[in-house]
Amino acid sequence: MENVAQSMGWLQANLLNILYVIVIAFAAYWAAGLVKRMIVGLGKRHEALDETLFHFLGSIARYAVLVFAGLIVLDRFGIQTTSLIAILGAAGLAVGLALQGTLSSLAAGIMLILFRPFKVGDFVEAAGTFGKVDAITLFTTDMITFDNQHIIVPNSEIWGAKITNHSHHAVRGVDMVASVAYGTDIKKAKASIAKVLKAHEHVLAEPAAFVEVETLNSSSVDILVRPFTDGAHYFDVKYSLPQAIYEQFAKDGIEIPFQQIVIHQAS
Repeated sequence: MENVAQSMGWLQANLLNILYVIVIAFAAYWAAGLVKRMIVGLGKRHEALDETLFHFLGSIARYAVLVFAGLIVLDRFGIQTTSLIAILGAAGLAVGLALQGTLSSLAAGIMLILFRPFKVGDFVEAAGTFGKVDAITLFTTDMITFDNQHIIVPNSEIWGAKITNHSHHAVRGVDMVASVAYGTDIKKAKASIAKVLKAHEHVLAEPAAFVEVETLNSSSVDILVRPFTDGAHYFDVKYSLPQAIYEQFAKDGIEIPFQQIVIHQAS
């Protein structure tokens, strides 16, 4: 009976606090949800902003509101929150040190999403991997290579290194070299290359292709060929033109060089 009486006494003494906690809990839950929805909605309203990042920021804001409400409740019951905050801070530091790699990938993911050096669907070369970007998350970037491998790269490795976005510009130049033998009529060789470029369905007339002698090698004259094409057809042009140029050279009687060794016999 004594325990029951003590419980009833404590309940009566703290009834106001209990009602206060209930009100705070409901208000905090509602406010946390409202703050998250506002932040997520901000990301959805502006196409330039990434929804993934704003979902993450919204979750952080939601938990921050709930933690703040929890501290208010503890203070209401006379519990000192200063030491609790210090403990949480020390624990957060320890966790941060233990998860340095993960947190660096998180920071890099936020930077990638904010500055958008590439987007899903782009062909990029980053962290030693070349392929099509399949997904960008806060911690990793998923890429599909040309031999259909699924590569998952930590964002920290991408952000801290060189990034080449092959899809950034709509029109791209495609560099290749066509070699001819010494003694070849260069004007004739250029005309032969021009026929191939004009006949190719994906080579653009504007900007005009660049075709000029680049290097005089030991056994060949190297002609730099740079046609322009839509980014979507880059690889088709890159890998189909060399064969077409070779076949056109054969038709036009243009000699393709090969390594030669000339031996002079002493008299």
